[in-house]
Amino acid sequence: MARNKFDIDENLESPFDIRHFRRALVYIKRQKKPMIVAFLLSALSAAIGLTAPLIMRHVIDVTIPEKDVLSLVGWSALLLITIVVSVILATFRSRIMTRVGQDIIFDIRSDLFKHLQELPFKYYDDRPQGKILIRVVNYVNSVSDVLSNGIINFILEIVNLIFIAAFMFAVNVKLSFVTLAGLPVFLAIMLLIKNRQRRAWQSVSNKGSNLNAYLQESISGIGVTQIFSREQRNEGIFTRLATNFRTEWMRALRYNALIPFTVDNLATIVLSMIYLIGLLTLEPADVTFGVILAMGSYAWLFWQPILNLSNLYNSFINGVAYLERIFETLDEPVTVSDAPEAKPMPSIKGNVAFDDVTFAYDPGINILENLSFEVKAGESIALVGPTGAGKTTVVNLISRFYNLTGGRILIDGHDISQVTLNSLRSQMGIMLQDSFIFSGTILDNIRYGRLDATEEEVIAAAKTVCADEFIREFEQGYLTEVNERGSKLSQGQRQLISFARTLLADPRVLILDEATSSIDAKTERLLQQGLNELLKGRTSFIIAHRLSTVKNCDRIMYVSDKGIAESGSHDELIARRGLYYRLYTAQKMEA
Repeated sequence: MARNKFDIDENLESPFDIRHFRRALVYIKRQKKPMIVAFLLSALSAAIGLTAPLIMRHVIDVTIPEKDVLSLVGWSALLLITIVVSVILATFRSRIMTRVGQDIIFDIRSDLFKHLQELPFKYYDDRPQGKILIRVVNYVNSVSDVLSNGIINFILEIVNLIFIAAFMFAVNVKLSFVTLAGLPVFLAIMLLIKNRQRRAWQSVSNKGSNLNAYLQESISGIGVTQIFSREQRNEGIFTRLATNFRTEWMRALRYNALIPFTVDNLATIVLSMIYLIGLLTLEPADVTFGVILAMGSYAWLFWQPILNLSNLYNSFINGVAYLERIFETLDEPVTVSDAPEAKPMPSIKGNVAFDDVTFAYDPGINILENLSFEVKAGESIALVGPTGAGKTTVVNLISRFYNLTGGRILIDGHDISQVTLNSLRSQMGIMLQDSFIFSGTILDNIRYGRLDATEEEVIAAAKTVCADEFIREFEQGYLTEVNERGSKLSQGQRQLISFARTLLADPRVLILDEATSSIDAKTERLLQQGLNELLKGRTSFIIAHRLSTVKNCDRIMYVSDKGIAESGSHDELIARRGLYYRLYTAQKMEA
């Protein structure tokens, strides 16, 4: 699975799709009222600011020659007022757009998180967590300004250009055409670099994703790293990934820097030409010093929006690379979802049947083939067998974490693919091999799957699984704060808390995947007493490598060769002297 490697780049060959920005307009439209207000404030600020060169021309050509001091003071005051008002309006606009940008971030990030909650296990099996996290955090931050200020500024700069051009032509037509002469050169350069620039920023996106994925992986596995003294080797890998990111970033920046470099030089050349042509053709009736100064100011003002538009274009190119990744995540199909006509699962009794079930994680590589068996309500079923035979796969399919390749699974006669996921899983208690502990209190962790449970019910569940004693040894007891993944707890303690969380849900079908693997023998014996009471009246599937823990199950299924190789009670399977007998005998000898 190449996608699961932190140093594998994602596809860069997809052409720019305007649909990305059409979809982005959905988020922009939600903020249209404040954006309209911000645009009006910006336009008013710009229009007021454009009167400054006209005031300067009048002062130079009329007020100063006439030596009218009072008038000079008045015009100077007016110029100061225009500057102050323009700045005040721009400040209000900036505040509005800051709020708009944050609202857009919130909306996109909320949609991403909601979608990620619905994606199937396979999506997370195929991708490093770091490559998922960077899309929700970094990429959304990167596109927010493009979708808020970027849109407003793009429209505003176009309007500015129109206003400036109108003022220029009102002052002098000939010198206005001199100002416009540099535009064809600028557009030609933009066309030459646009595709390379976009690919450069896509590459930055990939290298940043790779770096983030490896960083997240390294932090999660820091214990293993230190055990095996891999620090120096890992530092080398990180340095290589960070160097790749820096190299691509600098390459992309070179393309970005080329645009303002071009604009600055064109603006300087145009300004020089205005002064040169204006002075060579100076005619007091047409081109006065005031006109030349005003046209120079307007020429510089004209190229400023061009520079701003080019910077917006840089942001646009950068934003496209990130939008592609964001919408790629949002477009990831929710393959395990409610069927169109799905109905709520009635209250489960616990009859489970596999009917000719075939399953493959990857096409053509079947883990299970034509598997059929029936379990009666209240039966306890142990799944044993070699590692990788498909034991966990069987229980994952009962919970419908994956879609079947073929066949069907029935619970109480209902095809689980035709009932709603929530109604199915809410009646099942599932304790997977990885005992995940969330940041928060121990009480919150046990109550995670049943928020309406009382504190007394939480304590009762903890007592059943022998967790109450060690919990009360903490200074804060059930209100003890634990870190993400329960780093302050032993692995056995994490399993017991997960056990209590599962049991508190009061499930009709109970699935325990290596639930006692990290618990000492004494605690396991005590726990078994509580479990025996809990399992009464419930259908249970128990996966265990230690066969001593499943001897009392109603039926033991030996999973091998893509199906059930043997099935029966402990005594029956021992009497057969088959696969289970050999496995059980081998474990007794090791003990």
